[in-house]
Amino acid sequence: MSAHEDDITRRDFVGVTVAAASLYGGAVAEAAPVSGPADTANCSLTINGHRHDLQLEPRVTLLDLMREQLHLTGTKKGCDHGQCGACTVLSDGNRVLSCLTLAITQDGRHITTIEGLASGGQLHPMQEAFIEHDGFQCGFCTSGQICSAVAMLKEVRSGMPSAVSLNTKQTMTDEDIRERMSGNLCRCGAYPNIVAAIRSVEQRG
Repeated sequence: MSAHEDDITRRDFVGVTVAAASLYGGAVAEAAPVSGPADTANCSLTINGHRHDLQLEPRVTLLDLMREQLHLTGTKKGCDHGQCGACTVLSDGNRVLSCLTLAITQDGRHITTIEGLASGGQLHPMQEAFIEHDGFQCGFCTSGQICSAVAMLKEVRSGMPSAVSLNTKQTMTDEDIRERMSGNLCRCGAYPNIVAAIRSVEQRG
């Protein structure tokens, strides 16, 4: 068979195949259309006492909203997988990992970041304690550590047990503090000073 005859045979084969696919309801695959941007949703958040009425894509995280759109950069992006705790903020007084929290799920809630803990130029007692006890070195994890510590003391005072310790007394051991703060990692290893800072605030009542 000549090369010319071979080419014709291949063309015929392709033609018959396409015709058969059409005859039996088949269709030649087409490229799927590229989807456009996700629809936006209305969302109202009060962050550090200031209300923000926003239109957000449903996929935007609370962390990215705060850092990239509202320029509240005190909250840090660490692992971006909810494992280091650097992005911890308070939602209605409860600690949340903002890198795993979709902003639209916080509609109507009050968010407090490290920038919002101070009042009238006066540092929050936990902020003062971290300075007094040198509870930070590089400072990257500090905003998450402080927000987490503030919420943790609130949990203890309300009688909420931790995931492991059943100690619901307001006076905690150092082990209790470490366990309750275990979701916040410090790469510099300032844990003894962090515990001391939290202990000092706890003792003030």
